[in-house]
Amino acid sequence: MNSGMNQVFRFCAQVIVVAVVSVNSSHAVDTVQVQLDVKKASPRAVESLTERGILRDYRFAWTSIAQALELNTQDPLEGPFTGEARESLKQTVAAQQGTNLSQQYTNQVHRVEAVFYAPEGDVMELHDTAEFQLRVSDGGKVIHDEHVVMHFVILMTPGADRWTIRQLQAVPQF
Repeated sequence: MNSGMNQVFRFCAQVIVVAVVSVNSSHAVDTVQVQLDVKKASPRAVESLTERGILRDYRFAWTSIAQALELNTQDPLEGPFTGEARESLKQTVAAQQGTNLSQQYTNQVHRVEAVFYAPEGDVMELHDTAEFQLRVSDGGKVIHDEHVVMHFVILMTPGADRWTIRQLQAVPQF
C-alpha cells in the first residue's frame, strides 16, 4: 500500500476516534480550548505544520485526561501520553478507581506558550496556564465544585503520526 493510502487510512481512523470520543463524553471534547503562542520558542522556530500538530494533540491530550478521570478508566491515556506522564496519570486514575469518586474537568481553557524547541525538532517545552471547572463526585453526587487556575510545564515529543506528552508537571508559577 502506498504512503498516500496510509495517510488516508490514518486520517479516517482519527475521525472515527474523535467521533467515538464525542459520543462517549458529554463534557470533555466540546470544552477544551487551547491558545498556542509559538513566537518565543527557541532556539528553533516552530513551523506552521508543527504548530497545528501541537495544538491538535495537546487538545486531544486534555480531552483524554478529562475522560480518564470522569469515567475512571486508563484507556484514554494510551495514545496521547508516554513515559513519566502516562505512568503518573495512570497512577492517579488507579487511586481514584479504588474509591467511588470521579472528577470532571469542564470549560477548559489552556493558554500555552512554547518556550523551547530543540534544534533537532525532537522535543518542545510548553508552559500552560490552565483554567477549568473541577467537579468531584461521589457516586454521582457532586461533593466539590470550584474554578481552578493551574500552571503546567510540559515536554512533548514527536512520534510517527502525532506529538505525545512525555512530562506534565504542575508548578506554582512560571
